[in-house]
Amino acid sequence: MTSWQLVRVFAGCFILLSLLLGAPASPWFHSQWWLAFTAFVGLNILQSGVTKWCLLERIMHRLGARRGD
Repeated sequence: MTSWQLVRVFAGCFILLSLLLGAPASPWFHSQWWLAFTAFVGLNILQSGVTKWCLLERIMHRLGARRGD
């Protein structure tokens, strides 16, 4: 997988996890404050789309993931 694909996998997993923990209808509900984490991930995706820069993608590349085009 390329670094940008890994970033999207991580973002999707974090969003789903925070929704499971933050949505009152979820059987794993813990606190609605988990929804703030969902918003944080969404804002980071928006920021990386606008600026074409993502810290996690740089970290993945330095850990050995090849760059995506």
